[in-house]
Amino acid sequence: MSSPIRISLFHNSLRRRLLTGVLVVATGLSYVLFAGPAKAQSQTVNPKLLRIGYQKYGTLTLLKARGTLEKRLAPQGITVKWTEFPAGPQLLEGLNVGAIDFGTVGEAPPIFAQAAGAQLAYIGNEPPAPTAEAIVVPKNSTIKSVADLRGKRVALNKGSNVHYLLVRQLEKAGVAYGEIQPVYLPPADARAAFERGAVDAWVIWDPFLAAAQKQLDARVLVDGRGADGKNVVSNHQFYLASRPYAQARPEVVTAILDELAQLGQWAEKHPKDAAAVLVKETSLDPGVLDLAVSRFSYGAKPVSPEVLAEQQRIADVFQTLKLIPKPIRVADAAWQAPTTQQAQR
Repeated sequence: MSSPIRISLFHNSLRRRLLTGVLVVATGLSYVLFAGPAKAQSQTVNPKLLRIGYQKYGTLTLLKARGTLEKRLAPQGITVKWTEFPAGPQLLEGLNVGAIDFGTVGEAPPIFAQAAGAQLAYIGNEPPAPTAEAIVVPKNSTIKSVADLRGKRVALNKGSNVHYLLVRQLEKAGVAYGEIQPVYLPPADARAAFERGAVDAWVIWDPFLAAAQKQLDARVLVDGRGADGKNVVSNHQFYLASRPYAQARPEVVTAILDELAQLGQWAEKHPKDAAAVLVKETSLDPGVLDLAVSRFSYGAKPVSPEVLAEQQRIADVFQTLKLIPKPIRVADAAWQAPTTQQAQR
């Protein structure tokens, strides 16, 4: 008999799939997002409306729940509209076609979006969270190290942050990418394959990672850290805006980043409260969110040249693996906040 948790997860998965379908139909997107050149629509910035795209986890979800951004922007007569997206690629396509002005995604989606010609700007990022993604195996698996993945079936979301994690950890273990059998599946399908033993390992991020540990008793083979304690990958969370909006309303973009920084300070000091807010917003299991939140990294700030350089290394790896069609220069998508004098002109 299925447990209530599995039934809930099934309905959540079905809901996400239905939402994905609705978004695709509503915005006229192709099924394979960013598979070809993106055609950005001409965007007219509404000075009294800020449209934010978010996913059902993370700091933007907390910001939405607490309502501090609305209070800050209300004196300027700005209304904030929130739109939930099932994943980063869809969110960035929404940003590119002018459906939203601002949003948050992981490291990989902006690389794919930029390669497809999206009009995006890197506004800020959270500090590294290398333990918030990992390669997991069943508890009783005979796989004890990354080297043991040779010839094994490894599930992952193609072109996602964890794709880069897998590449880097294989590289460190001296295993060629061609020596494993990658099985490209979105999180819900990958979990099902992992549960029934159709794959030998799963590369996944929080909160799916925390759910696998708590509910499936999955064992972490390796996360984003090396044996020496140094980061193998950073796993940054990025905040991006459409370039037209960032250019037209730099003071609003700066205000969002400031609110996120303040929120991060609160969440870091009150992790249980932050998890409680996320439980209410996401309907996920409290134990799962407690674990996931413990690995989240807070401290939103403008994107530095060093972080852009890390993004460039990921982009170069993806281009080498032919995951993106051409080389890109990540720095071209960087945004510089105008000086006070420039903003007043």
